Amino acid sequence: MPLALFALTLSAFAIGTTEFVIVGLIPTIAGDLGVTLPSAGLLVSLYALSVAIGAPLLTALTGRVPRKTLLIALMALFTIGNLVAWRAPSYESLVVARILTGLAHGVFFSVGSIIATTLVPKEKSASAIATMFSGMTVAFVAGIPLGTFIGQHFGWRATFLVVALFGFVAMLGALLFMPNNLPHKRPAPLAQQARVIVHPRLLLVYAMTAVGYGGSLIAFTFMAPILEQITGFTPSQVSMVLVAYGVSVAAGNVWGGKLADAQGPVKALKRIFLLLAAVLLVFTFTSHNAWLAVLTMLAWGAVAFGNVPGLQVYVVKQAQQFAPQATDVASGFNIAAFNLGVAGGSSLGGAIVAHLGLGHTPWIAAVVTLLAFGLTAWSGSLDRRAGLAERTAEAVAVTH
Repeated sequence: MPLALFALTLSAFAIGTTEFVIVGLIPTIAGDLGVTLPSAGLLVSLYALSVAIGAPLLTALTGRVPRKTLLIALMALFTIGNLVAWRAPSYESLVVARILTGLAHGVFFSVGSIIATTLVPKEKSASAIATMFSGMTVAFVAGIPLGTFIGQHFGWRATFLVVALFGFVAMLGALLFMPNNLPHKRPAPLAQQARVIVHPRLLLVYAMTAVGYGGSLIAFTFMAPILEQITGFTPSQVSMVLVAYGVSVAAGNVWGGKLADAQGPVKALKRIFLLLAAVLLVFTFTSHNAWLAVLTMLAWGAVAFGNVPGLQVYVVKQAQQFAPQATDVASGFNIAAFNLGVAGGSSLGGAIVAHLGLGHTPWIAAVVTLLAFGLTAWSGSLDRRAGLAERTAEAVAVTH
């Protein structure tokens, strides 16, 4: 692995840890700062909102900044945000800290996805993105349990201090190992960049991302209560199952990247979405048996995150064709789509639990994932038509 790619992966690990670790600290934060649990829960929602807004908007505004300089600045902002959280005297200041780190998160993954593809041969671009995103999966497996442990034993503030140290090390990695001459196209005017919001072919990819990534969240958001109330696991057993799930996610991320490299993003995504829908449907029935539930969850983890590299590579390829001077911004909107999928999937899951019950979330998640398969097949069909039309036009030009 190139050292520059390792620096990106380390940054992704730090960012992934700070995004998710707060879930395990919400009760402690609520008690310490004297706020309600719903108010503490807003620290998660506001972070996701900052990512969704910051990813496309700040990516466009920083389009002229050299890529290495931008990466260093983003990790500096991330580190400062976590230091503010460490010393936050009030709930309001902690909200500010979460917004700062969320803004850094959005731009980092927008720009980092593009940079990762420039560090390896073109045929390995999806694997490079998968490697960078593996930092997020490692955070899920190791960083989040570690951060929760630190918070429970040394106070929630200590967790943010440790994450700030991760961010500082990642910033040094970018400073030392990232090439100074990273490829960087001159950005188009902001008005022209804004067209990526409404371009039909890019909107289709954003929809694929939001629906395909968010569909799984319908059930995963309520995985702990499903495993406790339906499967019959204890809370400590649920924690062990989720760690195993995280390991499977990490493997699936790498597998998904290699599949997208070998078969192209559309074909890989169609297979992944079909597999994911099948696993979710099966889990509807296996969730009633402990061993079968664990085996199904391992399969779920292997495909649940496998779509990320393909989706990110695909949006970059489409942007290079339809908005070549705004690829970073298109990547940013795709990062926003991931977060909108998380918000939408978890909200839909909550409504299903409230009106139908926990046991209905997996099969409905499967149906939504099949919708993502349909969107992907449609986009692939449009690609083939465009390619056929282009070849026909070239043939006509040659004959004349």
